[in-house]
Amino acid sequence: MADQLGYGVESVRAWVRQADIDDGVKAGVTTDDQARMRELEQEVRELKRANEILKRAASFFGAELDRQHKM
Repeated sequence: MADQLGYGVESVRAWVRQADIDDGVKAGVTTDDQARMRELEQEVRELKRANEILKRAASFFGAELDRQHKM
């Protein structure tokens, strides 16, 4: 059947396995859960980047205030 569709056997096998997981026939991570995890991982990366920027800004401005205070 895979040959008739023009796809590799392993590709079709993986799709069937994932469909069984999505339908609750087999245990595993559903396609929706995989997508949600990717979204959350991206959000975590963005938040970590924002936190790093804020830490650097706080350090910079804190040092500037310290210099002004010593004058």
